[in-house]
Amino acid sequence: MDRSISSGPEAERSSGTAARFRIQAMDCAAEESEIRRALEPVAGIVSLSFQLGARTLAISAPQPVIAEALAAIRRAGFDPQPLAPSAQDGNRTADPHDIEGMLGGLRRPVIALLLAAGAEGLAYFGGAGLAVTGIEMALAAAAIWLAGFETYRKGFSALCHGRLNITALMSVAVTGAFLIGQWPEAAMVMALYAIAELIEARSLDRARNAIQSLLALAPQQAQLRQADGTWQTVAAADVPVDAIVRIRPGERVPLDGVVTAGASAIDQAPVTGESIPVDKTIGDGVFAGTINQAAELEIRTTAAADDSTLARIIHAVEQAQGSRAPTQRFVDRFAAVYTPGVFALAVAVTLLSPWLMDWTWAQAAYKALVLLVIACPCALVISTPVTVVSALASAARRGILIKGGVYLEDARKLKAIAFDKTGTITEGKPKLVESVAIDGGDVATHLALAASLAGRSDHPVSRAIAEGLRLGGVAVGDFQALPGRGVQGTVDGAAFLLGNHRLIEDRGLCSPALEARLAVHENQGRTVTLLASQSAVLALFAVADTIKGSSRAAVAELKALGVTPVLLSGDNAATARTIAQHAGIQDARGDLLPQDKLDAIDTLRRHYGATAMTGDGINDAPALARADIGIAMGAAGTDTALEAADVVIMNDDLRRIPELIRLSRRTHSVLWQNISLALGIKAVFLWLAIFGNATMWMAVFADMGASLLVVGNGLRLLRGDSRALTSEDPL
Repeated sequence: MDRSISSGPEAERSSGTAARFRIQAMDCAAEESEIRRALEPVAGIVSLSFQLGARTLAISAPQPVIAEALAAIRRAGFDPQPLAPSAQDGNRTADPHDIEGMLGGLRRPVIALLLAAGAEGLAYFGGAGLAVTGIEMALAAAAIWLAGFETYRKGFSALCHGRLNITALMSVAVTGAFLIGQWPEAAMVMALYAIAELIEARSLDRARNAIQSLLALAPQQAQLRQADGTWQTVAAADVPVDAIVRIRPGERVPLDGVVTAGASAIDQAPVTGESIPVDKTIGDGVFAGTINQAAELEIRTTAAADDSTLARIIHAVEQAQGSRAPTQRFVDRFAAVYTPGVFALAVAVTLLSPWLMDWTWAQAAYKALVLLVIACPCALVISTPVTVVSALASAARRGILIKGGVYLEDARKLKAIAFDKTGTITEGKPKLVESVAIDGGDVATHLALAASLAGRSDHPVSRAIAEGLRLGGVAVGDFQALPGRGVQGTVDGAAFLLGNHRLIEDRGLCSPALEARLAVHENQGRTVTLLASQSAVLALFAVADTIKGSSRAAVAELKALGVTPVLLSGDNAATARTIAQHAGIQDARGDLLPQDKLDAIDTLRRHYGATAMTGDGINDAPALARADIGIAMGAAGTDTALEAADVVIMNDDLRRIPELIRLSRRTHSVLWQNISLALGIKAVFLWLAIFGNATMWMAVFADMGASLLVVGNGLRLLRGDSRALTSEDPL
């Protein structure tokens, strides 16, 4: 399974093109499910993005695959029409026709509802005169035409293609009721159904658009420094990478960048979920959409507008919304069997009940039509997507980026979580606390060698050594990273190593005296790095890292949730145990290479069950991919780790992990609440329809009521976890 999610320009290059189409007959979750099923056999589709309110579908795929996908959609009975080029600039561009369509779509069923009410009033108070009957029939027919034209069109198309979907059932039910003389009821059923469809579509769009609203936070213009030093206001989309942009106090940051001048506090809540502003100074990164609060800043842009961190978050959530969670797939499969089953039951009631239950043919037909209205699986079909999308959007606004509904649902099953040490449990900003020459050689030469080798590596420990020594480097040739061990390179033709205890042991350069010196530092929780030639160890560098304030709280919460935390580190075992003890973790394993971490994940899975891996470095990428759920630290994480992970914590706060598990459990609970509500209400009314006195009025109200209940219940997740932590919470 490919877990990576491309974004930005890279995604466009890899996926070919992304094209949007209007599908007039698509305005509810049931039709979305039909289109998804039609596209399942089409290989090569990167992502699908549905906008039910606008009736649009965006397909990201190579052009030949898009053509194949359109053919599959048309075979399913839908008519996708390409949008005008002016509307092809993303899923957030408003189309005036969409707004007009929404208003028109609401106006027609409301008028139909009034006409249907008039027909009901005439039927109840008007008597039995021929003229009254004619007016009653005309009002009902007008109401059905106004509210049901689209339903009939889609229903007829579905029947022609052999699909017993919601619109097909409703079309048959309303037509049958009209033919047996139940004109007012037929009109009222169609009007209420049309209104319910609009409510469902708007509710699902509300959930889908919850995260997209963040894109509006990034300003459309930026103040760009010109070659002559003057400032000019230009469109943010036109600002190139490595340009200098000015942000005044109170303004939003238009693009991702690095501060080159000034110092200020930045409100990063839209991207990371942090409620406390973060101090930024020269060299610190800033995100598009965040708010400059205190003083003027100048930044050097590091990404184009369409490849900002904020844009990538939205892109990833859209792709996650396009994936089907396990419960969604189950509901789709169930509905595909349930709807034809109830249709068959309605046919059986029509044909057999006059013989078995002494009903008239009119009574039997009426009860069968009531069954068809009850059978509409609107509430069941919409119960899952609105819940999953609400949860994904809520998590994204809290700085938890979940790359698919399957990971959202599976997080509740986690029994163990493995943590990397550096940058995950600890701050990842270690400092050089001691440097000692061992062989009695030229100290300055040894330090220069170490600084040069460390400066070529992006590992936090190597960076700490390079920054701590602050020496001018010498030229290093044949540089090579040794994952899980260190680095090596040549200087003036001689080979040198800069690595951990394990690397020196592997090269046979350890001695009892060196082991004793290492033990002193390791027992203090320090990470020791050694500089060595091919024949001897030259110098020792001790680096100390501090544990994150959130680590202890996160570990305590995980234990309370019944999840076992484990520390997996490439650092020495003594240091790993010391850090784990401070964090509250009992199981700590050190001296692990990337392959060892892979093996540890398999061992933990066999011992505990479902296991997640949390990390931020290249060394963690294989374990992130192997684990049931890979969780990357987004603020400090490498691109490799972010691509391999299934969940990204944007602000590196480990307390977001127990929050993810609680959200997963809440989502699972809401999903099954909705499914139980939808099926339970329908079961009651199915019984009443066959053995009681359920009417079509009752049936449509039951269907509409169940739909509104599950939509409202699912949207509760947009409010987030009531126990969610903020950065203001005490540790």
